[in-house]
Amino acid sequence: MADPWQAVMDHAVVVARKAGEMVQEALQSEVNIMHKSSSVDLVTKTDQQVEQFIFTSIREKFPTHSFIGEESVAAGLSCVLTDNPTWIIDPVDGTTNFVHGFPFVAVSIGFVVKKKPEFGVVYSCVEDKMYTGRKGKGAYCNGLPLQVSDQTDINQSIITCEMGSDRDPEVVEKIFSTMRKILCILYTGRLRGAGTAATNMALVASGVAEAYYEIGIHCWDIAAGAIIVTEAGGVVMDVDGGPFDLMSRRVVAANNKTIASRLVKAIDIFPVKRDDAPVEDKH
Repeated sequence: MADPWQAVMDHAVVVARKAGEMVQEALQSEVNIMHKSSSVDLVTKTDQQVEQFIFTSIREKFPTHSFIGEESVAAGLSCVLTDNPTWIIDPVDGTTNFVHGFPFVAVSIGFVVKKKPEFGVVYSCVEDKMYTGRKGKGAYCNGLPLQVSDQTDINQSIITCEMGSDRDPEVVEKIFSTMRKILCILYTGRLRGAGTAATNMALVASGVAEAYYEIGIHCWDIAAGAIIVTEAGGVVMDVDGGPFDLMSRRVVAANNKTIASRLVKAIDIFPVKRDDAPVEDKH
């Protein structure tokens, strides 16, 4: 039986590399900064131009597919996941890094069929690392197979996380409470963050970090990374230990259930609006 999605994934890799080249070129020029939901939630013309390039390229080849993109949602389009083949795209994951020239910026392209991840592509364009994961076919970086770490002792683990853009004092307190608890169990391990969810998840898949967690990210941040982690032998779940829900804006990605379960116990959960919440409920 013919593979219906291999050509789609091949196209995603080509598009991700071209999009990464656009980001690299933009890094050499002046960055025009705007704001989205808050003064710390940045967007640049590059984000918008790269997303438009990706969408146009995909629509020309796969006109019946659906799309969810960070910048289009920010502009007011809906963020609803259906059973239709759907591309979930973050054109520049790590916009703040991009603005400051901090060298972790990724193009993230996830592809979901019947609400289940089929493949993911994360191109860390400054590093020139192309991470891919395909359901049932493994995960790779620049063509070489990925395998998560075999570490089972969280005390010796590297845990990655981000602090997000919500500066509500109660949310910030929850974030730092979680970090304090994790730091107290990392005797020889460390807490790290690359500034991009997609890269953090790629690091877990690569075996150089044991876990990544965050509350407040969006589906476009993690759609690609989630399947790359699982195809590298890892696990993804909700921050309460339940099943992973792509639209929940909550995730724990880890090398194994032992590390994930220990991490879940340390996380102070705070409420966030789902990505697929009705628009009127997001304000």
